[in-house]
Amino acid sequence: MPITELPARADRRRTASAFWIPFAFLALLSTLWALASPLFSVPDENAHAAKAIAQVRGQVIGAVEPGAKYLVVDLPPGYHYNHSAMCFLFVPEDSAHCAAHFGDGTGSATFDTWVGAYNPIYYYLVGWPTLLTDHGEAGVYGMRIASALLCSAMLAFAFQAALSSRRARWLPLGLMLVAGPMVLYLAGSVNPNGLEIAAAAALWAALLRLLERHDPRIDDVGLSRGSLWGIVTVSAILLANARSVGPLWVVIVLAACLAVSGLAATKAFFIRPRTYIWVGIIAVGMLFSGVWTLATNGAGGQAGANDAPLVGASVVSGVAGMLRRTPGYLQQGLGVFGWLDTPLPWMLYALVVVALGVLVILAVTGAGRRATVVVVCALTGAVLVPAIVQGVTISRTGLIWQGRYGLFLYIAVPLLAAWMLSRPAGRRLDFLSARVSWIGLGLCALFGPLAFFTVLRRFTTGFGHGIGAMFSPEWQPPLGWLALLMIYAVVTAGFAVWLGFRARDAANPADDLEAPAGLRADERIASNPVGA
Repeated sequence: MPITELPARADRRRTASAFWIPFAFLALLSTLWALASPLFSVPDENAHAAKAIAQVRGQVIGAVEPGAKYLVVDLPPGYHYNHSAMCFLFVPEDSAHCAAHFGDGTGSATFDTWVGAYNPIYYYLVGWPTLLTDHGEAGVYGMRIASALLCSAMLAFAFQAALSSRRARWLPLGLMLVAGPMVLYLAGSVNPNGLEIAAAAALWAALLRLLERHDPRIDDVGLSRGSLWGIVTVSAILLANARSVGPLWVVIVLAACLAVSGLAATKAFFIRPRTYIWVGIIAVGMLFSGVWTLATNGAGGQAGANDAPLVGASVVSGVAGMLRRTPGYLQQGLGVFGWLDTPLPWMLYALVVVALGVLVILAVTGAGRRATVVVVCALTGAVLVPAIVQGVTISRTGLIWQGRYGLFLYIAVPLLAAWMLSRPAGRRLDFLSARVSWIGLGLCALFGPLAFFTVLRRFTTGFGHGIGAMFSPEWQPPLGWLALLMIYAVVTAGFAVWLGFRARDAANPADDLEAPAGLRADERIASNPVGA
């Protein structure tokens, strides 16, 4: 075997493992979230599930019926909906034992869904399991797991794009913060918000790497341009079509990545003719989203005065109202579960805030002036962009924003902080990368299972009972809460350890050695997104 083939083969193995190993961990964790909470305990899950069930059976848009406030969809036998299935909402002191079993024959054959005209792509991707069974609960759990696998694949592409390069010292910690419990909780639900966040993560990571591949000063960036373009294209189209505002999110991510990458990379990016082929494909996907929204009024009509606060208010009032509520939105981004009725104890938030805070502080103070500007702008954007977007629409919609809507921006903060620390300007802190990463990953490995336990406790016994009551619970998830918790803790610990070793290997000075003479960069990178 020629000596030049050895580094190429090693890089292909590293590239493949950077996708498949995170995918396995993420799929397990998000599937555990899919099993841990009662059906329809995730915000708007009942409406999204009803649309998916009806859509895969041919009813793409709900029907207008007299007296119904929203579009009405028909539900097949086995999927009839009983509103008492959500009796536990907003009563965190009590368990979910009062919930009626979905499809038990006591419900209605129709459902008034406020998402009846939403973009159909997500619902086709996750609704198909209901065609395999007439058992309502099994069908919804099947949709949750389908969503978990889809979102895990997109998150795994983010891991692959970021970790397959040798220039990834701080990125294992940054990515662990990206794939936090709230992201995995939404991934394991029937709600396009989960796919929106996962697609955004893949777009952030892959687009940054793609632009880096166009920087003439950098020659080690992991995946090939074709592979990165594939991830960028799929993630951008999915993000654009996840919700009506998706095309705007794609434009924001693109603009931010261009600004982060600098003039040299941006210029090289746009002078390549092939760039415009891929951009054209993405534009078609964004155009479909825009046309669908306009044709179906998918963005919603004028809200009534009792539908939400600040209906009819001015833009300035909307922005001010959003800014006042920003601390609550940030808390929701870290983890407020259920229909925003299940916050975590404040001491748990401290675990992840410390890990995130250290990463941000190191990037701002030790990775150069450019890193300071990038991270400060990311923090500012995470606050101002939601405020402005909601402020512009406040008169029509009222203040309906939730922290999960801004997660596509929140996850950019740890990712960009880790990104800038991993660049040459952050070399002065290389000696800290492995140590800090291990500590930060350990904090995340504590936060995840404790958040998972808190949610299990809320639904098995309610917060009105002591922890000991969980051993004679009023409600149990599939497999039982204790088994789910033990599996979750083990998988989280394993994921953190694997990422810790990736951080240690990335910090190895041997990674900075030049490639053997005569070996082209294209021979050292994988030729497809999963390294196969």
